[in-house]
Amino acid sequence: MAGAGLIDDYVAALDRRLRGPGPVKDDLLAEARDSLHDAAAAHRDRGLGEEDAQRRAVAEFGPVTAVAREYQGLLGLAHGARTLRSMLLVVPLVSVLWELNRRFWIGAWDDFAVPPPGWYLAVARFTDASAWVVAGAAVLALLVGRRLARTSVSTPALARLAGAVAVGAVGVSLLGHVAILAATAYVDAARLVVSPPVAVATAASLAVALRLAVLARRCLVFSSA
Repeated sequence: MAGAGLIDDYVAALDRRLRGPGPVKDDLLAEARDSLHDAAAAHRDRGLGEEDAQRRAVAEFGPVTAVAREYQGLLGLAHGARTLRSMLLVVPLVSVLWELNRRFWIGAWDDFAVPPPGWYLAVARFTDASAWVVAGAAVLALLVGRRLARTSVSTPALARLAGAVAVGAVGVSLLGHVAILAATAYVDAARLVVSPPVAVATAASLAVALRLAVLARRCLVFSSA
């Protein structure tokens, strides 16, 4: 290993161990590289040769495995916070747009030719409320996470918390979608296809929920990598 490449080799090894949002990862690697070069420059000013200066800088920075654990926690937390913010904004918006479509093209939940059973209206109310439950969970997790970040709670632990909340909240959202589709199919299946705009809105809302489910799963993957 040539002396001129000790820092580059270290950063490359760190890069291979990290998983997470590209821009955040690039910033962390750039920060590590700059810190190592600054440390090497300080050692050169004290009379060390280039290779020895870089070797000393790398040794002082810490083992790749230890630094990677800390950086991975930061990546997991960044992805978790971004996912929670996406849930906070997107889930209520999609729910409102779908609700407007449904009210305009189909009408109220209880406006069936034959009045639906009480359990169906309960499912409908749960579905309507699920978006706001998700938004509330996201807000609470962001606020609690910010407060815990000022304490001794580790970054990986905060990342896992964000991932757990994201997975749970997305699960509630998906449950609401599946529940109302299954209930409507059971009570009056024709309503699932009576309005193309509502069908499109339903497909779009499901696609958003599934995409958020993927992001939520990555929260757990990144926080435990």
